[in-house]
Amino acid sequence: MAVTTDRRPTDGHAPSPPARLSLTPGTAPGLLDGAWWPRSRDLSRELPALAERLDHSWGRVTRVTVNPAFWPVIPRKVPVGGHTVHVGWFTNEQDPHKLLLFSYSADRLDLLIIPPETEPAAAARLMSAATTPGSLLTASRLMEDEREAEDATQSRDREEEWETEGGTAPPPAGNPTGPPRSAQGT
Repeated sequence: MAVTTDRRPTDGHAPSPPARLSLTPGTAPGLLDGAWWPRSRDLSRELPALAERLDHSWGRVTRVTVNPAFWPVIPRKVPVGGHTVHVGWFTNEQDPHKLLLFSYSADRLDLLIIPPETEPAAAARLMSAATTPGSLLTASRLMEDEREAEDATQSRDREEEWETEGGTAPPPAGNPTGPPRSAQGT
């Protein structure tokens, strides 16, 4: 007789894969202590893997706060490996791209939240930037810098594509290619 075992937690959620997390090495103070790249915008599903990973290396996570700007649902409590993590939110006081974690023993961690839909190369750049010891860049500044870099890359790519397809660069501003309209009819 074959037996099938359901290994899903009793809360109905399948176990989450390990958290994608990068922490700042050393003790140099900065505005961020690292970066977290969740796989979805479901905090009930994502927070247990993050808290479990930190429970062993940093201290038992007791509270988490987020800005609700990018989270469709914010649970009040999340069960994590035998204990409960309380979840709170602040709309104006907290950077929307930052997650705050609190523990009894290690105080607080400030993490950049990399949006789940971020391309792996961009996520790697953001994780590296967020873990630079002593950095004074905020989470929102890092996200804005990445957006600006991506926009510049896309603009260069469009221009290169235009040039390779036989297009020519537009004329410089203030230097029209023909006579002014007023002079055409005279």
